Amino acid sequence: MVKHPFHIVDPRPWPLIGSMRAIIILGGIASWIHGFDEFFLTPLGLILILITIVQWWRDVTREASFQGKHTEKVERGIRIGIILFITSEVLFFFAFFWAFFHSSLSPNIEVGRVWPPSGVHALNPFDVPLLNTCVLLSSGATITWAHIAIIEDLWLESAISLAITVLLGGYFTVLQAIEYIIASFGMSDRAYGSTFYVATGFHGLHVIIGTTFILVMLYRHLSFHFSKTHHFGFEASAWYWHFVDVVWLFLYMCIYWWGS
Repeated sequence: MVKHPFHIVDPRPWPLIGSMRAIIILGGIASWIHGFDEFFLTPLGLILILITIVQWWRDVTREASFQGKHTEKVERGIRIGIILFITSEVLFFFAFFWAFFHSSLSPNIEVGRVWPPSGVHALNPFDVPLLNTCVLLSSGATITWAHIAIIEDLWLESAISLAITVLLGGYFTVLQAIEYIIASFGMSDRAYGSTFYVATGFHGLHVIIGTTFILVMLYRHLSFHFSKTHHFGFEASAWYWHFVDVVWLFLYMCIYWWGS
């Protein structure tokens, strides 16, 4: 056997199974769009995807925490992968901001040559959006507190701060849902409605994913998987959460405040 510092991933079925279950979700959405009564495929696919994620994440956790396969060189490669992933997410949201400014900086005759378009009443940026901003910035502070606590080997403090971060992420999601309920416009209301709901909706999805990510890290922390020198899984979740924070700040300043 050739010894090397790289991690050769063991053969596993999760990539193939995950792609097949993603096709089930896509099939359900396509059937629903075309009027067929097959929407049950979408929740079924989501449930199966969640099961796949749990099993896949379980295997990665075993490799990192119990089998010792995540060496320093392997961890360096994973860091680069996370950085590239977050970079791709930045470009993903850049497209939404591009669409928003393309419509808002030079509104055409179809929207009344004003922004927001005539007939669209934008949300008050100093109401629920400002509260959401405070909540998300507070969660950024608590996850930084958790990171410092893990480095200082303060187990209880890091557990408390991670739990607070999860609660703040869930609170943000509830506030976002309330905001959508009280909004006087929908996705079909001109370019403003389309860009607003697509940008904030995808950000809300990222908040849910990030909250789940941190919840898993809280479970791992309570299971004593982390030490002050071995906790990259937590670091990856913190990087992702700070990315979510920064995107929200741009959303708030550009779409909620300037765009209103």
